[in-house]
Amino acid sequence: MTNLLLILFIIGSYLFGSIATAIIVSKLMNLPDPRTHGSGNPGATNVLRSGSKIAALLTLIGDSLKGLLPVILAKFWDISITGQALIALAAFLGHLYPIFFNFRGGKGVATALGVLFGLSLFLGLAVAATWLIIFIISRISSLSALTATLLAPFYAWLINLQMQIIIAVLVIAIFIFWRHQSNIRKLLMRQEP
Repeated sequence: MTNLLLILFIIGSYLFGSIATAIIVSKLMNLPDPRTHGSGNPGATNVLRSGSKIAALLTLIGDSLKGLLPVILAKFWDISITGQALIALAAFLGHLYPIFFNFRGGKGVATALGVLFGLSLFLGLAVAATWLIIFIISRISSLSALTATLLAPFYAWLINLQMQIIIAVLVIAIFIFWRHQSNIRKLLMRQEP
């Protein structure tokens, strides 16, 4: 039964992560589909470009909850650390590659943050604080996200989390950097808004 529960959790987490908050919020608020303007990314930053701070905030909250809730529920059901790491990755990958939206998802920053808070409050706080500090200094969202992401595995190691969690955080970081290739190029050319 434990293995079946874990499999159901992983599938459910992926499906939950596949709910594209940005697209749903934009549709409900009669805003343009975020995939058709700005960066084309269905995430909070691109929704903000439509001019609605409320829509962007709702997207941010929704995307974060997609990462947070599956991990919290896994802990509640006393699923193993390895299982929690797999569930965290499933929710995150659901956001990146959503089955409901032709596997074209967002860059994963908000969902990753939710996952990190679910795995460890201290890890989530450290990453969020890093994002905020870098954003206050630079005013560049992608630079803040990439810096916080780069440090996330180190923070996980520093606060002595289990190796399965550290590996999951490292995998998440690699995917976020992969999804931010265009942003990294723009940052290097000093063209990132």
